[in-house]
Amino acid sequence: MQLNNLLLEKTERYAIVTINRPEKLNALNTDTIRELQQVMQSLNRDPKILSVIMTGAGEKAFVAGADIAQITSLNEKSGSEFARKGQQVFREIERMRKPVIAAVNGFALGGGCELAMACHLRIAAEGARFGQPEINLGIIPGYGGTQRLPRLIGISNA
Repeated sequence: MQLNNLLLEKTERYAIVTINRPEKLNALNTDTIRELQQVMQSLNRDPKILSVIMTGAGEKAFVAGADIAQITSLNEKSGSEFARKGQQVFREIERMRKPVIAAVNGFALGGGCELAMACHLRIAAEGARFGQPEINLGIIPGYGGTQRLPRLIGISNA
């Protein structure tokens, strides 16, 4: 499997998936979403892998949301497909039969916050920051954050 935006490290019992776009604060684009789906499906099928740790390359961000440069170039159809594919991948992560742990280093914003919420457990570095800043622009969280956040922290806190 050819990976350009992710790093995959396997040990005898667990895997570490690193979103590797530090120059873009590990922002999600269509290629990253596609690779993430391929890797997570493969790990879910691998009987030797008992758990997965997901993190972001560098110290600044776990995932700082969607890649704005790509988002601004999407039309209605491709934008809808980008959101649908992200929802599908995050749902697959949430439903994995193995625990998926988000090791959050730095910013987890927008889609990054939603990715962390899709994982079964979140461990945050002291300087980690979580948020859904897209709501300030009138944009709904596109990967299921409106459903996962209230389930995780309660509706009165969401």
